Amino acid sequence: MVSGRVSNLSETEAVANEDIISADLETIWQKICAGLRRDLGAQIFGQWIKPIKLSVFDSNNGTMLLILPSEFSANWVRDRYSERLLMAWKAYHPAVSELVFQAQSGSAKIAQISKSSAANDSAVNSRQNVFPESKFRLDLDPRMTFDLFIAGNSNILALNAAQRTAAAEKPLFCPLYLQSSTGQGKTHLMHAIGHAFREEFPTSKIIYMSAERFMIEFVSAMRRNEGMEFKASLREADLLMIDDIQFIVGKNSTQEEFLHTVDSLISQGKRVVVAADRPPQALDGVDQRLLSRLSMGLVADIQSAGLELRRDILKHRLASMPHQHVSEEVVEFLARTISRNLRELEGGLNKLLAYSQLTGREISRELAEEQLSDILSACRRRITIDEIQRTVCEYYRLDRNEMSSKRRARAVARPRQVAMYLAKVMTPRSYPEIGRKFGGRDHSTVIHAVKLVEHLRGEDSEMDNDVRMLLRQLES
Repeated sequence: MVSGRVSNLSETEAVANEDIISADLETIWQKICAGLRRDLGAQIFGQWIKPIKLSVFDSNNGTMLLILPSEFSANWVRDRYSERLLMAWKAYHPAVSELVFQAQSGSAKIAQISKSSAANDSAVNSRQNVFPESKFRLDLDPRMTFDLFIAGNSNILALNAAQRTAAAEKPLFCPLYLQSSTGQGKTHLMHAIGHAFREEFPTSKIIYMSAERFMIEFVSAMRRNEGMEFKASLREADLLMIDDIQFIVGKNSTQEEFLHTVDSLISQGKRVVVAADRPPQALDGVDQRLLSRLSMGLVADIQSAGLELRRDILKHRLASMPHQHVSEEVVEFLARTISRNLRELEGGLNKLLAYSQLTGREISRELAEEQLSDILSACRRRITIDEIQRTVCEYYRLDRNEMSSKRRARAVARPRQVAMYLAKVMTPRSYPEIGRKFGGRDHSTVIHAVKLVEHLRGEDSEMDNDVRMLLRQLES
């Protein structure tokens, strides 16, 4: 279990407690860090994981305290990396069963933490459908509900199927198989199913976990001679949800247990949801019987989010924070540039918001390019200004030399301004750099062109259609 509690802690007081971090645990932590540095990349690791300090381990209840510099960073790491960190700890040191993320300042003692942990466990047991005889805890993110899921053409089938799975009426299909590439909304839908199903059936038993956790818990139960208890707990579920099922392939004993669990639940009329980054037929090394079960329900594919959906997600996120001002230019820039997955898109916006709050700097296009350089460089297709000029000239049937000419006739100047606008929206080039590519024009000329085209798009439907057509051609 990963604790959702983040509070303040004095390191001096922590060190005074009985169960101090041993040298062995420090060694394990260094190994975990080495793996995370490799998986997450040096920049993300350095910003969020490297500042973590081990504080206290309570061997009585398996609680590990991790200390971060601020409450903001503690919340950030807990929300995004808690399960990955817990799985890594359990792989090296099975006695670790809970992580608590805390900020540096303030005071708290391990006895207090143990006590509050036990109280919290009791509260969650009564509130979140925990199996008393097992370690399964329904740890749903309150931000991942159907109300907060933004629908678009790419995900509407999966959304409708997820809502039917959580409804009071028995679904027409089981299991529901959600399939998409990373960061397109599979996990959000699974959490939303859990929230809605619990609201519809308050006394129901729900299990949600990753395939990696399923595998670790199964192996641990077998080693403790608790295999029968583990199986019984799974098969008492009214709703079983397993995320990232692709990681269960190749593990024969785990596949066998999962197959029997799915068969048992389906025969009882219970509900099963699985998610993966590929369709069932593409799961290498999967038992054919399990493949048949996974394919027998509904396979709902979530396509990559289009520009309109990415734009809607950003605007919806900002609508919930009216005190935060982000210009239309920045929203458009992020929506167009961060296109690989929605997790990166929201993560990029969150980073800008956090940076602005902590430094007082206004969120601008320049700040976005500066702070999100790693994400942008990975996502951006290298469109050049030359390519933009050529495409614009073909669209408006102009000679290419007109992009650099001094002619001010509207038939020439307006396409040139559109090309300048597209160069600013679609490339990382600065205003002076763009000006030089358009016959050595001053940066103020480029700024004027960008603002004018932005204004005209809102006033002139023909202009907006021209720009949309050009954007589509250049992005294809």
